[in-house]
Amino acid sequence: MELLTRGCKALNIDLSAETALKFERYYEAVIDYNRSVNLTAITDRTEFIIKHFLDSLTAAQYIPENASLADIGSGAGFPAIPLKLVRQDVSVTMMDALGKRVSFLQGQIDALGLKNASALHIRAEDAAKGPLRESFDVVTARAVARLNTLAEYALPLVKPGGIFIAYKGGDCDEEQYAARALELLKGRIAQSVKLNLPFSGDGRTLVIIEKTAPTPLKYPRGGGKERKNPL
Repeated sequence: MELLTRGCKALNIDLSAETALKFERYYEAVIDYNRSVNLTAITDRTEFIIKHFLDSLTAAQYIPENASLADIGSGAGFPAIPLKLVRQDVSVTMMDALGKRVSFLQGQIDALGLKNASALHIRAEDAAKGPLRESFDVVTARAVARLNTLAEYALPLVKPGGIFIAYKGGDCDEEQYAARALELLKGRIAQSVKLNLPFSGDGRTLVIIEKTAPTPLKYPRGGGKERKNPL
């Protein structure tokens, strides 16, 4: 995990030997579970460290102290588990629609001894219509959906005054197309952070959206409308 430690230092994260060992165990668990349930196409150790671990950790410095964080579409646990490992002050709720992935996430919460962490078998659009609506300081999404779609999933879960962090590629130009969605959902782009991953130099963008007021109750629309007919 020397590569991870050096990469964390480049991101201004001081990684302890104990936490580095937990990252190693987490990597091995993903690779093992991946043999039966598709979690990731990236299995090479070096590529995994850069494209999953370090990529996930790029947002660590933008999360407020002692924040409550929801990660939607968590999959194998990116970015939520890496963030939790280096930011133990943050409470984390992971959401995924596939039960087998949620079982994996819960297993990792137990195996890594993560406190104030949970994994829910639920879609974000369903979670936003229940008691979890507008209950999180931070929501993250590291997904392939466009920003206007992601915003409709995420912003209803964010408290007014909280933030939504969308992980995007380095060539992200989606902000202009999401303007109407953000206006309707009561969000505004606070920062668009351009960066390069350590070692590979691959470009990334963190779009940080501030929740300015309560989201109207009709959002998210549900029934797949977020993807089929984006705002």
